Amino acid sequence: MSEKQALEDTKPNEDQSVWKADSDNHVKLEGGDAAKPSDVSSEGNGREGLQATRLYHRRWVIVLLFSLYSLSNSYQWIQYSIISNIFTKFYSVDAFTIDWMSMIYMLTYIPFIFPVTWLLDKKGLRVIALVATALNCAGTWIKVASVRPNLFYVTFLGQFCCSFAQVFILGMPSRIASVWFGSGEVSTACSIGVFGNQLGIAIGFLVPPILVPNVDDMNELAHHIRIMFYITAGVATLLFVLVVFVFQERPKIPPTQAQATARSIPPEQYSYIASIRSLLRNKPFMLLVVTYGLNVGCFYAVGTLLNRMIIVHYPGEEVNAGRIGLTIVIAGMVGSLICGVWLDRTKTYKQTTLAVYLLSLVGMIVYAATLSLGHLWVVFITAGVLGFFMTGYLPLGFEFAVELTYPESEGTSSGLLNCSAQVFGIIFTICQGKIIDDYGTLAGNIFLCVFLLIGTIMTALIKSDLRRQNANLRAKAADSSDWHNGSLSAPSVIIEAKL
Repeated sequence: MSEKQALEDTKPNEDQSVWKADSDNHVKLEGGDAAKPSDVSSEGNGREGLQATRLYHRRWVIVLLFSLYSLSNSYQWIQYSIISNIFTKFYSVDAFTIDWMSMIYMLTYIPFIFPVTWLLDKKGLRVIALVATALNCAGTWIKVASVRPNLFYVTFLGQFCCSFAQVFILGMPSRIASVWFGSGEVSTACSIGVFGNQLGIAIGFLVPPILVPNVDDMNELAHHIRIMFYITAGVATLLFVLVVFVFQERPKIPPTQAQATARSIPPEQYSYIASIRSLLRNKPFMLLVVTYGLNVGCFYAVGTLLNRMIIVHYPGEEVNAGRIGLTIVIAGMVGSLICGVWLDRTKTYKQTTLAVYLLSLVGMIVYAATLSLGHLWVVFITAGVLGFFMTGYLPLGFEFAVELTYPESEGTSSGLLNCSAQVFGIIFTICQGKIIDDYGTLAGNIFLCVFLLIGTIMTALIKSDLRRQNANLRAKAADSSDWHNGSLSAPSVIIEAKL
């Protein structure tokens, strides 16, 4: 890029700017954070001025690319369990072993999340994205080599690689939103990041039952499984290449005053261990860690055991079991986006989180009560309602955690949330599976309802301490005060740049 082009890219774009001049010396802000050039200071009182902030169009490319490789990874979480009866036949293993093809995603996350969040803080988003897509790509090609009845250990190794990749993916939406997006759109951006994960799970519910029909001929079955694995590997490889050439670490100029403040902390003053200790002493956040784990753990159990629950009451309906899973996740995607937009507009984090949690409990009760009625269309409706609230809760938990823990690293707080979810997911999946085997699906679902009720009560006890919003409001108030006192030589603006 030439010097002239670089200078032009730093100028405000008159058509894309999110501010409009009211006069030569005043501006009207339409959204985002107030900002000004970093060399402007408050001469009147000796305080340093606010740093410049800017929004780049590239932020949408970054979050979209993240969503796509998150989709590719989360799809593989459920691709075995949703046709568990077919894989048990092909590899000659029991149903509980196939359940572990899903639970390995949860188990791998627990020991590796802390090293990965440390690496995120030290090396940044780009390194994490490269490692995630490389591992995901490697796992898919290992699976391609595993399509023989005596090679279950190879397909398990491939799934382990993909589960390891997930550790580098699952907690990133809130970090990407904070690093790239303005304060008026972080919740929406986080929802888009979570959207990719949910869409991948939806495809994982829908596609495997279509690509791999339940046939008796083992050679034909191997052919169908191989096609599924080749498609997955091709997509994962393409996304790895895109990340190598497109994914960027962070914008040159921060998007918010909160992010500018976080950047200004010298690396030698940051301690990962001290950050963890600070989070563990944060009582509202620790309550959220437990409640988030209970809710998402229930979702993991329902997703993993869905095929078994549907087949019990509707034999031979593997394809419809996948479609019901698709309904759960698609409804949750809609719920996530609506909740994200709602949070950006209202900033009612606790109220919204509590309402969605309570409605998740109601949805689970209705789903449990109607599963055995013998009408699949009823199950589709109740599963959709359950999904709208239960998976719609995911971005709420991420964003509420960032608010409660600012200025601690978003990757660390999200990592603790997801670690809790994996622990509860394993416990709930194993326990519900055993309860279903011994007492039936109703008892298994009531088991989950009890814990959702506990989570709802605990959510009501969380103190709403919105630290990130308060930091942005203080920055705006200070800037506005300086401007009205005539201590600034230029108005405060936030610019949306082309790239």
